[in-house]
Amino acid sequence: MTTKVSASAESAGSGTSVRSPASTVTWLAHWPPGPGRGKALGVWGAASAAGGAAGVLLGGVLTGALGWWAVFAVSALLALPAIAATPLLLSRGERGRTARLDIPGALVVTAGLTRLVLGLGARGRLPVPDFAAPAAGLFLLLMLMPVERRTRDPLLPPALLRDRSAVTGNVLMLLLGAVWVATFFFLPLYQQKVLGYPPLDAGLTQVPLAAALMAASWGAGRLRGTLLPGLLVLAAGLLRLARLPVDGTFLADLLGPSVLIGAGLGLAFVPLTALGVADVEPRHAGIAGGLINTSRQVGGALGLAALTTLASPAAGRAVPGPAALAHGYRRALVAAALVALLAAAGAGVHLLRVRRRPAATPSAHTADSPAGRG
Repeated sequence: MTTKVSASAESAGSGTSVRSPASTVTWLAHWPPGPGRGKALGVWGAASAAGGAAGVLLGGVLTGALGWWAVFAVSALLALPAIAATPLLLSRGERGRTARLDIPGALVVTAGLTRLVLGLGARGRLPVPDFAAPAAGLFLLLMLMPVERRTRDPLLPPALLRDRSAVTGNVLMLLLGAVWVATFFFLPLYQQKVLGYPPLDAGLTQVPLAAALMAASWGAGRLRGTLLPGLLVLAAGLLRLARLPVDGTFLADLLGPSVLIGAGLGLAFVPLTALGVADVEPRHAGIAGGLINTSRQVGGALGLAALTTLASPAAGRAVPGPAALAHGYRRALVAAALVALLAAAGAGVHLLRVRRRPAATPSAHTADSPAGRG
């Protein structure tokens, strides 16, 4: 375990991976394309961010008082009321039809992602770069499509890969996920390993970031053109945070960048989620919602594996000091900022393509959703 705070983040992420697709389907069903859908998505994103803010604070309290194990125990207890209330809150029609499990597709994609992530993470521990494992992972992922074409209820319907908006949204969400997870990984590492913060203080100092994320998510559902500015604000916040002095303070070195990063994440997350599901057929809405969330999680895993490898040479001694650790974290955060700029470039290309479409045939997301409006 690298840090106690990062353990709380991982426990929250596992719950999100189960909850997010189902909640996406719910608001898609109740809010058809139009201005109301953007507002609903903004509220949904703000609620998710509010839960994250509470989790950051509660994780610090529990870790400091009882130990890291308490984070997992309390997360399980908090999930029980939600599980019990779900059948009461959802109508019969919202529970969906029964589908066959795509076991071959699940095995292929799991094996491919595992090989890819482990391969990227292993490069920092080997004397020479090892490209065999990442190459094997990519090969397995490419084999997913032939497998899915032979499946009655595919994990990833080929029709989704023909939807340019869905593909664009998921690729950009993959990049955003890499930046998202890296920020919440390296920031508490810096606070605890370099500045000497206890877990509770590390949790408290991340509340402004979570609050900015919540406010920006709520606003992104009501504003136009937030995707590209959000990614640029995110990159600016990461570059400012990447200074990471050994003797840094919260007010001078962390507060401003944290607010920028939270605002950028919220402004980009909402339109990217809308973009990933905007033009999808209703029968694929649940899969599209799960896919956009999976892209964020997979992007986080891939990005974290690559960025920790990038940070490790500067902090690779047996007992690295604060200066060596801070230098490694700076390298990783600068790389994360470059990833955010790459996502901004992709968003700019998407916006140019949308604006060049014939006016007589606008897509659903172009006309109505925050994603289409940028």
